[in-house]
Amino acid sequence: MRAHSMLTRRLLASTVPVALLLGLGTSPARTDPLIGDVLNSYGLPGGVETPTAEMLPDGTLGGTVSYNELGRRHNVVFQLHPRITTALRYSRVEGMTDHNQLGHIWDRSFDIRFQFLDEAGWRPAVAVGLQDFLGTGVYSGEYIVASKTITPNIRASLGIGWGRLAGQFREPDGDEGGKPNVEDWFSGSPKPFGSVTWQVNDKLSLVAEYSSDKYRPETRRGTEEAPGSQFNLGAYYTFNPQYQLGLYTLGGDIFGAQFSFALNPRNAPFPSGLEKAPAPVRPRPAPAADPEGWSGAWSADPTAQPAIQTALKDALADEGQVLESMALSANRAEVRIRNTRYIQQSEAVGRTARLMTRALPPSVETLVITSNAEGMATSSVVLKRSDVERLENTEAGRIAQAAQLVDAEPRPGDLVTTPGLFPRFRWNLGPYLELGLFDPQDPLRYEVGAQLKASYEITPGLILSGTLRQRAFGSMEQRGPGIPPELVGGERGHHYTPEEYISDPANEFFRGVPRVRSDTRMYTGNDSPTIPELTLAWYAQPTETVYTRLTVGLLERAYGGVSGEVLWKPANSPLAFGAEINRVKKRDFEDIFGFRDYEVTTGHLSAYYEFANGFTAQLDVGKYLAGDKGATITLTREFANGWRVGAFATKTDMSEEQFGEGSFDKGITISLPISWAAGTPTRDRASSTLRSLSRDGGARVNVDGRLYDKVRDAQSVKLYQGWGRFWR
Repeated sequence: MRAHSMLTRRLLASTVPVALLLGLGTSPARTDPLIGDVLNSYGLPGGVETPTAEMLPDGTLGGTVSYNELGRRHNVVFQLHPRITTALRYSRVEGMTDHNQLGHIWDRSFDIRFQFLDEAGWRPAVAVGLQDFLGTGVYSGEYIVASKTITPNIRASLGIGWGRLAGQFREPDGDEGGKPNVEDWFSGSPKPFGSVTWQVNDKLSLVAEYSSDKYRPETRRGTEEAPGSQFNLGAYYTFNPQYQLGLYTLGGDIFGAQFSFALNPRNAPFPSGLEKAPAPVRPRPAPAADPEGWSGAWSADPTAQPAIQTALKDALADEGQVLESMALSANRAEVRIRNTRYIQQSEAVGRTARLMTRALPPSVETLVITSNAEGMATSSVVLKRSDVERLENTEAGRIAQAAQLVDAEPRPGDLVTTPGLFPRFRWNLGPYLELGLFDPQDPLRYEVGAQLKASYEITPGLILSGTLRQRAFGSMEQRGPGIPPELVGGERGHHYTPEEYISDPANEFFRGVPRVRSDTRMYTGNDSPTIPELTLAWYAQPTETVYTRLTVGLLERAYGGVSGEVLWKPANSPLAFGAEINRVKKRDFEDIFGFRDYEVTTGHLSAYYEFANGFTAQLDVGKYLAGDKGATITLTREFANGWRVGAFATKTDMSEEQFGEGSFDKGITISLPISWAAGTPTRDRASSTLRSLSRDGGARVNVDGRLYDKVRDAQSVKLYQGWGRFWR
């Protein structure tokens, strides 16, 4: 029996990750995945506490806050793929304690669920899930569950679980948490669980479930009592498709409340947008009505192009486009534009094409719209004017078939720069909010203040930019990193004061590793003005497919120096390669222009691949800030409206003992376009990176303006992903 059990565990442990990877590369099955209406206390579709085989609508980004006397859970959930749901959790667990001696712990965990069978006829939907498989193990468990629609309003689920779902507690392994606990997957004696959900009406859902969870971590110290029964009940009221409030009881004697939200990128608050309608295409007059215009004789007039360029510049400016340069002949016109308004480059290209039909003489048949980014020509869309006239009122796919995307020539001799465009000064003054998350002693820190951002573009591609901040208030205070336990009698949880940390240079190393990120809080809490970055950047384009960047100055709040980058990215290729090298020195904690002694050379080779389904994979291999060497893999999903959610993991040659709790660096990135929520067109984004801990291993210097994100907007995969907005 033991050999059979071990074989089963190994098969399940190896099959789950393989199935997840295969699911990313395949299209959804013949029928849609079973969609759930209730998020459980772990943030995934389910009952009260137990999982189901249900999914969320593809691309949904949501969250829950669930509270009862046994703990509090904060969950972020993302429907990565129609059949793959992921959740990141940060929980306060009562009844447990650690070196902080708070009577509770703050635990970080990560879940993933894969629905490998859909509901069809008599067959239920079936899913397999891993719960807390990268955390410390407080919620660690695995499950296989089936869900079936019994009537249009009643759905039932039945499953078997291991670990936490079977009432078993896998003791956290000290500082070695944060890595996949594969040896524990599907181990121990499985136990059943199940739930029934009754959708009373469009707003109210009632849930009854049977759970095998014994709540051993929360009750093992005797400070809390476990539920008196294994039956849980819940009621969930949906205010609108985005928000839900729930009340539940565990075993009839523990009561809790939950708030959930779910944002779907396809359901914007302003579906049609609030931008003004584009100018319509102007059909050309008949040759008999304008024989001079059709003959091209106008092109011999030296005043023709300046007049046309000025008129087109003004028209494009109303559309949020900067006409940087233009080439014009009797039958061909090329404009080089910088998009400052629309999240999708295709919308900028489409509006530019319409305006070109209104500004150009009838003899001009070939329209070339070249997208520029920081003085670099990233691609050219070539259109026939007759196609633009003919297809204006058809679906965007037809103009996509008629268009040609080509690599743009870096500096053709016939381009005329728009007069008075450079030098160009821009600035913005507004508030800022900075958040610090996941510190066990201080889970949520914040700082609010005023921020002035300015840039001065001396010539195309040569840009001086910086940020000045003044703190107003907040809970972020300057604090040194943790004191090694061996220096304080083996006790943990002690921190250097800022004065203690600065007094001895040896404090800036821990177990032989320089503190490149673990002393980040030394840069916070400054009441004097700060300059997070102040740089001079030079962007260039040696060939049609090669781009370069050189940045000098205060690169970020903690480091200054020199950063150089080169990128190979053809306009029609989903594949790109890049290389970056940085020579940086650590900035002073107080003096905004001062530096400390630590300096290092870092560098990476990078490969990027854009899949047609919105996924982008990135691999970076090289040397990090602490001198460790390794690789970072990133998987990002982007939607046509600009939503972008990704996950990354970094593993280097730094030992787990040196790295500390977490074992390796990992996190989630979220970037949402402001235009999605506001309805008005803007390229501004709200972005955040969620990582459980700031460690020194796998850390990179933060350099603004890296080439890949500058270049890809106007190139094949990204451009055509948003092509539906061409006629917007």
